[in-house]
Amino acid sequence: MNSLQQSLYPTWRWFGPQDAVSLMEIKQAGVKGIVTALHHIPCGEVWSVEEIKQRQKVIEAVGLDWTVVESVNIHESIKVGASDRDQFIRKYQQTLRNLAKCGIRLVCYNYMPVLDWTRTQLAHPVEDGSTALRYDPTALAAFELFILKRKGAEDQYSKEQKVTAEKYFSAITQAEKEKLQQTILAGLPGTDEVFTPDEFNRFLERYQDVDAQQLRKNLVYFLQQIIPVTEEVGIKMAIHPDDPPFPILGLPRVVSTEDDLQFITSQVPSPSNGITFCTGSLGGRSDNDLPGMIERLGDKIHFLHLRNVQRNSDGSFHEANHLEGSTDMFAVMQAVINEQQKRINSGREDITIPLRPDHGHQFQFDIDRNFYPGYSGVGRLRGLAELRGLELGIRRMMGNR
Repeated sequence: MNSLQQSLYPTWRWFGPQDAVSLMEIKQAGVKGIVTALHHIPCGEVWSVEEIKQRQKVIEAVGLDWTVVESVNIHESIKVGASDRDQFIRKYQQTLRNLAKCGIRLVCYNYMPVLDWTRTQLAHPVEDGSTALRYDPTALAAFELFILKRKGAEDQYSKEQKVTAEKYFSAITQAEKEKLQQTILAGLPGTDEVFTPDEFNRFLERYQDVDAQQLRKNLVYFLQQIIPVTEEVGIKMAIHPDDPPFPILGLPRVVSTEDDLQFITSQVPSPSNGITFCTGSLGGRSDNDLPGMIERLGDKIHFLHLRNVQRNSDGSFHEANHLEGSTDMFAVMQAVINEQQKRINSGREDITIPLRPDHGHQFQFDIDRNFYPGYSGVGRLRGLAELRGLELGIRRMMGNR
């Protein structure tokens, strides 16, 4: 087997025709596969074969492949176990069948309640003058206590945390408070939707009786209905970790640790039931041993998101350059290459794992382009180049040419 067959498959997240990065630019970056979704179709509705093929035709016209769907979002009724969840599961099953008819075989999805991801700052200045996404627990507490005014929030913070949050809130301007609200309550990627505090509180009410144990049960129920269909049509599901990987805003999290991922893949055991291994999301916790997780969970990994975060002692973190930060990306890449070798030795066919450079700093090169937060052009291009160079260097070091 030659090195091209063994190497990771470079992909790029593209938000569709409205994306500030064109498909031709992506192709010229050395990318082979596109990661995208039909964001214009409301969550819970079926993706028709016609809609899928229309997007596929645009991608293939420039010589690229629609490699991964990210994401077919899960309706909140499924997450809370509402009485109408089965109708949404049936629609999800039909979307999977339609994707398979179009030859698309990998679906990345997440199971985070209400919000897809959460940051408190979208343009945090870093040392080189570029900007990065940042999460600050004090800012989140200030938002929750004094803007959202979530019922029961005061009971979840210590006296010291509440004093610190109040000082923070008193020190920022009204415009900064509005920006904080808009940042936290942003909707799903690929949309400009932003919840109001009242709308968000109504969503939270649906989770009043849903703790982590119940949320986990509802996930298992969903997978028990979905995985037989994916096995039938030849699709692999790859669950994305929580971001950040711990409970926030009174909402439970069940895809944050190695134990969580072991539970999910073991409860519905199938080659179709796997993981999107996101080093950025999982790297938000210091107790997640990322290289070790790849070693132990590697046979379940269908898709790789590689990015780095710099964790700080106050619980905050910001997104670092891909080869910097708190995660040892050398050790991560080495573990991935070792997993590929295991697959070769065992005769598996899925050796070439899709990888995308996840997020990137906003550099001066792109200052006048309107990107989705974290999805700048040059920032991700730098990350992709660094990751591919790291991969090649490790393979040469290991004698894998």
